[in-house]
Amino acid sequence: MKLVIIDYGTGNIKSIQLAFKRLGVDAILTSNISAIQSADRIIFPGVGEASSAMRMLKSKKLDCIIPNLTQPVLGICLGMQLMCNYTEEGETEGLGIFDVKVRHFNKVVKVPQIGWNTINNLKSELFVGINENEYMYSVHSYYAENCKETIANSVYHIGFSAALHKNNFYGVQFHPEKSSAKGEQLLKNFMKL
Repeated sequence: MKLVIIDYGTGNIKSIQLAFKRLGVDAILTSNISAIQSADRIIFPGVGEASSAMRMLKSKKLDCIIPNLTQPVLGICLGMQLMCNYTEEGETEGLGIFDVKVRHFNKVVKVPQIGWNTINNLKSELFVGINENEYMYSVHSYYAENCKETIANSVYHIGFSAALHKNNFYGVQFHPEKSSAKGEQLLKNFMKL
């Protein structure tokens, strides 16, 4: 099975590659459009700032390719946020896969939110073998609002989407590659979709 990680100049690539290596899967890091389109599974990673990340996607013409992919795609953190309609970070138009806006946490809470958050209301085969209120590791200042595509929730002062799903597209706000055994289980589940 061919797993591709989309390379568009964002961070956290090495930890994702190592997480899949522990599962016995060699992930190919590429921005080559034909390699992405021919993959069996795709990871859309992201650490960084939304408007500059979107500029990188556009410079590689990936903004036109990603929404039209038909195989399972998993967006992680900023990758998930860029799959939404819009993010307040840099007032950035997203890819419009998920019909939801990404908001900044209000000034009442410290940002970025760094640490372990529980996830609940799990509603997807992505969470097979993962219990309600399991802890997942997060680093973020922005969040996707709860919406009809929400398949898991979390709370940091307010409730938000910990995970989203629409058709072949999945997104998680947390970092499964940094979330110990349960994060590893989620990556295994993604490979079985």
